[in-house]
Amino acid sequence: MKHIRSIYVFCSIVTSVHSGASKLPEETELTTNCSNASLRKVPEDLTPTTTILDLSYNLLFQLQLSDFHSFSKLKVLILCHNRIQELDIKTFEFNKELRYLDVSYNRLKSVTWFSLAGLRHLDLSFNDFDTVPTCEETGNMSHLEILGLSGAKIQKSDFQKIAHLHLNTVFLGLRTLSHYEEGSLPILNTTKLHIVLPMNTNFWVLLRDGMKTSKILEITNIDGKSQFASYETQRNLILENAKTSTLLLNKVDLLWDDLLLIFQFVWHTSVEYFQIQHVTFGGKVYLDHNSFDYSNTVMRTIKLENVHFRIFNIPQERAYLLFTKMDIENLTISDAQMPHMLFPIYPTRFQYLNFANNILTDDVFKKSIQLPHLKTLILKDNKLETLSLVSCFAGNTSLRHLDLSENLLQHENDENCLWPETLITMNLSSNKFADSVFRCLPRNIQILDLNNNKIQTVPKDIIHLTSLRELNLAFNFLTDLPGCSHFRRLSVLNVEMNLILSPSLELFQSCQEVKTLNVGRNPFRCTCELRDFIQLEKYSEGMMVGWSDSYICEYPLNLKGTQLKDVHLPEISCNTALLIVTIVVIMLVLGTAVAFCCLHFDLPWYLRMLGQWTQTWHRVRKTSQEQLKRNIQFHVFISYSEHDSAWVKYELIPNIEKEDSSVLICLHEGNSDPGKSITEDTINCIEKSYKSIFVLSPNFVQTEWCHYELYFAHHNLFHESSGYIILILLVPIPLYCIPTRYPKLKTLMEKKAYLEWPKDRRKCGLFWANLRAAIHVNLLETREMCELQTFTELNEESRGSAISLIRTDCLQSPTHP
Repeated sequence: MKHIRSIYVFCSIVTSVHSGASKLPEETELTTNCSNASLRKVPEDLTPTTTILDLSYNLLFQLQLSDFHSFSKLKVLILCHNRIQELDIKTFEFNKELRYLDVSYNRLKSVTWFSLAGLRHLDLSFNDFDTVPTCEETGNMSHLEILGLSGAKIQKSDFQKIAHLHLNTVFLGLRTLSHYEEGSLPILNTTKLHIVLPMNTNFWVLLRDGMKTSKILEITNIDGKSQFASYETQRNLILENAKTSTLLLNKVDLLWDDLLLIFQFVWHTSVEYFQIQHVTFGGKVYLDHNSFDYSNTVMRTIKLENVHFRIFNIPQERAYLLFTKMDIENLTISDAQMPHMLFPIYPTRFQYLNFANNILTDDVFKKSIQLPHLKTLILKDNKLETLSLVSCFAGNTSLRHLDLSENLLQHENDENCLWPETLITMNLSSNKFADSVFRCLPRNIQILDLNNNKIQTVPKDIIHLTSLRELNLAFNFLTDLPGCSHFRRLSVLNVEMNLILSPSLELFQSCQEVKTLNVGRNPFRCTCELRDFIQLEKYSEGMMVGWSDSYICEYPLNLKGTQLKDVHLPEISCNTALLIVTIVVIMLVLGTAVAFCCLHFDLPWYLRMLGQWTQTWHRVRKTSQEQLKRNIQFHVFISYSEHDSAWVKYELIPNIEKEDSSVLICLHEGNSDPGKSITEDTINCIEKSYKSIFVLSPNFVQTEWCHYELYFAHHNLFHESSGYIILILLVPIPLYCIPTRYPKLKTLMEKKAYLEWPKDRRKCGLFWANLRAAIHVNLLETREMCELQTFTELNEESRGSAISLIRTDCLQSPTHP
């Protein structure tokens, strides 16, 4: 099939609107709509490539031969509802592709014919022709399928010119009919004949001839002034050569007796399907209904729709029984305001009954009705109230399909229901059913519609509907999805527009065969309870109907209006067990890490040191450089292992003092303050000394406290010089022997030069010279500052022997904690 893109040009406002398929079309059609534009002639500025041209509802009264010459691609031309009086078909000579021409509802009185070989639809109905406008050129239109005609006079000769055409539909739209030559219509060769009658027309003769003409006959506008034969005449009349199997009568306004005559006449014809729509009848009744002859018929279906009464003084029982005694297969009487219906006391052949849109009450079922062959019963939009009464009636039938929608039905728990085993489809929508309706359902039901009721839940103590496959519970008051414990074969479920906040997954666990689910337009609460439901759509392969436009959060307010597919609910925040396990695992990992750090890196000590270092840093920021210099009391601080104390006492200290015995040396154990911790004493020693000497040896490497002193010295905030630390390598130490938990020492040994104690005693002089050069202290200036600071502290603390104590402490042998 070709894709078509339509482009509309509205002449009245000269606006182009493009619409069509998303892909590039294979064929483009241009529709120019100039209807209702008060045009008096065909516009000259229309697009030549127009394929569909609508000029209806204008004021055109004449067509020029040149009006449509430029439209070489024109396929459809609509000229109805204008004032055209004459039509020359040659006007469309150059429109070789013209297929559809509508000139109905004009004032045509004559037509000049020209054969349009490709024309398939020609409508000349509802014009002012004196006779039906046909000629030999009309008969040459071999592709013609639908032909609309009109004329005040209908004669056999008019139809003989087109009798050879095999038409699909002939439409006679008559404004007036002054003469009809009997036998004219049967000349036509058409499948369907539709006649719209003017007022005061002899309907009867057209009905008889029409039934001899086509398989489908439709007649519109039948009024009470039509001339009918007498009842006895119709009873004895046998219509020969009838072709009609489907008879449609529209807009019928008759007396009851006249309507009865039509039924009696049609009853003995070839009609199998008889439909009357928009019928109005009334008046006094003179005919005896008991004389209706129900014999010798092929009738199978009668439909009466949109029935209205004017004045009706016939006992209604007679009217009801007139139709129910017909004993046909299908009977419809809908929209007739019918309050009751009666059936014969004997069994009938009805298989289909439709009494929708009436005012039937429970009284219909209070008498025994024998409908053993009934398969379909439609009682939609009535006044029925008791479901159990309907079940008792249906129990005597072979009912398969039942429609009780739009009634006032309810069911009480103590009422017994006796449905037939054959019933498989029920429509109980738009009633007043509560949860108890599930206790009055046929056991073998397959399709059940309960939408728009007052159901709050599906009871668990109901019979097992093992055959149920489709269940519609939309527009109720459900708060959760029903389980399938009673509907094991359910495949289609509709629960949209209920009060479901967080659908549970019981349905999916118990309903393994559900393929289609509609839970849209519910007030979803988008919390963790809904997470599994949201995840379900990812694995359901399109099972959710209306996803995701109809699945929107209502609660909480911050998510209101958000589609469920856009809601992210993490697994860890919704799974309590997983959350607890995660927290425990994290705590265990952190605990293990902390324990490892404490054992391997002495983390607690580092933390305490960090605290001390931070306090010192803040103190330094608040102290000027001059004040820091005034705090200096020692020239050098010596850090060493207890195992190396002999070398320090007898080699290092004497040689440092050899040049100047006034050098002030600080040793940790000799300068401790009883009121402070070891850490605070160490920091004080470092910050009161210009330089720090570290005596490195394998013993030093294995002594933790020596590393701590080195740590403080390396992070000393009181000295900006990089030469503040002096390293003496007493015994060679391979880098791989330094434990990984002491990274500072390894870093300093890799990046900083150190003094190595020589094994050859003859080289010691050079070693001491290099050491004194590394110390590089202005002894005089330092001595004066130290003495001034010492005397200041003595005055404050009243300690008379401080100077000798300091000197003595600096010479004592170190003992480390």
